[in-house]
Amino acid sequence: MTESALISKVWNFANVLRDDGVGYGDYLEQITYLLFLKMADEMSKPPYSKNIQFPRIKDTEGKEIPDGDYCNWETLSKKRGAELEAYYAQMLRSLGTERGILGQIFTKSQNKIQDPAKLLRVIDMIAKENWTLVGADIKGDIYEGLLEKNAADTKSGAGQYFTPRALIRAMVECLAPKPGKTIHDPSCGTGGFFLAAYDYITSHHQLDRDQKHFLKNSTFSGNEIVASTRRLCLMNMFLHSIGEIDGDTFISPNDALIADEGFRVDYVLANPPFGKKSSMTITNEEGEQEKQDLSYNRQDFWASTSNKQLNFLQHIRTLLKVNGEAAVVLPDNVLFEGGAGETVRKELLKTTELHTILRLPTGIFYANGVKANVLFFDNKPASKEAWTKEVWIFDYRTNIHHTLKKGTMKLEDLEDFIKCYNPSNRNKRTETYSDSSPDGRWRKFSYEEIIARDKTNLDIFWLKDKSLADLDNLPDPDVLAEEIIEDVEAALDGFRGIMGILNKA
Repeated sequence: MTESALISKVWNFANVLRDDGVGYGDYLEQITYLLFLKMADEMSKPPYSKNIQFPRIKDTEGKEIPDGDYCNWETLSKKRGAELEAYYAQMLRSLGTERGILGQIFTKSQNKIQDPAKLLRVIDMIAKENWTLVGADIKGDIYEGLLEKNAADTKSGAGQYFTPRALIRAMVECLAPKPGKTIHDPSCGTGGFFLAAYDYITSHHQLDRDQKHFLKNSTFSGNEIVASTRRLCLMNMFLHSIGEIDGDTFISPNDALIADEGFRVDYVLANPPFGKKSSMTITNEEGEQEKQDLSYNRQDFWASTSNKQLNFLQHIRTLLKVNGEAAVVLPDNVLFEGGAGETVRKELLKTTELHTILRLPTGIFYANGVKANVLFFDNKPASKEAWTKEVWIFDYRTNIHHTLKKGTMKLEDLEDFIKCYNPSNRNKRTETYSDSSPDGRWRKFSYEEIIARDKTNLDIFWLKDKSLADLDNLPDPDVLAEEIIEDVEAALDGFRGIMGILNKA
């Protein structure tokens, strides 16, 4: 089958199932389970001949049935009708109790395709291809496309785990990761940063055998506490030829913020989860579930707070080796919030070189109303003097209009920023802002200027919003309508949160 025909087939069947009420997310999960089993089956045969062990079917207590069927592709592909549906459900439950990569892929797995005939069609579709021979770019395109469709489906809520790929690529271009270095993401979602870094390293460097092995098996690590998202990340990596199908998982299910596990990395690329506060769900005395704010008491943190993004920022600084580099997406409140926020900003300026801030426009994230920035900083050894000497700010927000349906942000839109960032030599930068060029988006501020601002406020902007002064420069009506819808939906989400609190009071 040709590449385009294969992609078309996978996509068309996604639409068929969607008409039956099986969303992109459910289809994605079933594709993940079945592809993993099929690829494991292929890898167990020549020329690979890997010794991949799958258990027998287990009973409800998690014990293997001595004469039961094996939980593998060969057995699954022979089942039909009601027997197929029953076996598939039992197989998923059995595999979810395994250790290592098997358990990570199948944790809390369920069959969401209730029609045995349609399930068989998906199995047959996958059975007809030798997936280990299909190019990583083709498998990756199929899977990434499904991930993006799932993220765009507002009902699924998956958008919070999906960072715009254009933004990811721009961040990676700026960091310019090198071979033989470690890369970490403490909230890795579906693995977008890993894939972009992998592509950058392979396209910009001629790798020797040891470097290729290190890139495939030792470069990447991360955390993802949501089981369904973690399995999508693991499969996304496998389909892009990162990691081994019978190897150890490099994506931890643990909450990254709980403790400093002691390892240090060369690069951190991250977009921590949206939502201002960390919380935990408990069962109260009335037997009802409720959320409570969660603060992390860590000696390596500069401030104790329930602000999730401030905690991630502190954790990321801890993760970095001396001279390690980070690029992190963070919401506006991290730049101006007082109290713990001010403490964190001052310490970040002192102990690291916070050299660049990219102000992002609205309308690029699947979560509504997000105003965010990318902070670029390098960790440094202990010093009496502040390491940050000047902060360069690129304002790609003021007078910029993007939406998810029209005017989607592309990598080309960020090329001016990448050029100004100057990845090849950050010490040679030129401002585009001046008294004679007040519309320049690239401007630097000294450490002294920033520290003198109220609460060490880093939410700095200087461009005039033309839409407030010139009606002729308003965006198209349909773009304005989408922005209004996003603002209204964001406000509704806020009201729902308030109602939830009032109902529990």
